[in-house]
Amino acid sequence: MTISHARGFHGLTAVVAIAALVLQLVLVVNGGRVLDEQEVPGLGIRVARYLAYFTIQSNLLVAVATGLLARDPRRDGSWFRVVRLASVVGITVTGLVHFVLLRPLLDLDGADYVADKLLHMVVPALAILGWAVLGPRPRVDLRSFWWVLAWPLAWLAEALVVGGATDWYPYPFLDHREDGWDHVVLASVGITVLFLLLFALFAQVDRRARPAPPGSVEP
Repeated sequence: MTISHARGFHGLTAVVAIAALVLQLVLVVNGGRVLDEQEVPGLGIRVARYLAYFTIQSNLLVAVATGLLARDPRRDGSWFRVVRLASVVGITVTGLVHFVLLRPLLDLDGADYVADKLLHMVVPALAILGWAVLGPRPRVDLRSFWWVLAWPLAWLAEALVVGGATDWYPYPFLDHREDGWDHVVLASVGITVLFLLLFALFAQVDRRARPAPPGSVEP
């Protein structure tokens, strides 16, 4: 693919991610359902909870990274490598966890259904495909990985602390009242291992595959 094709695909991914985020935010502001929440809290709490979801954060990172790549498909830099790697690994975890753990719990329709599919299926597919085909590559290094890993660990710690204080958890598998703390620990360890395995996979592809897009150079 040419640089213009890369710009167009990254731009499309950014637009879809932003549209999905805005749609979900509008639904949240208007009191739309998030998972199986029964009581609708105040607006400030709804927005705070919206931002607390790993799904939202990973989609935000995809929007930022692909938006930057739409301007310069060969972009590089230490902070950009962190954002790009976090966005791709994070959105992959989002899609896999949703498909395995959350999809059976959801019973959505209308705009809620559309937002759910965009955030959990369409954006992950576009982001992963864009990274695999268009890069930029090579861009994965060990220093970036440690910064990337700090994000989900910090998110997990915050979710558990805030959940313990407010009795609200962004995902059922983090709620110890459902199946006990052993289930929470198992789910947390499992997702962390998934994150590490995905990083190893992306690092291998980044190192072995041909540099992309045309004109990318070794770090």
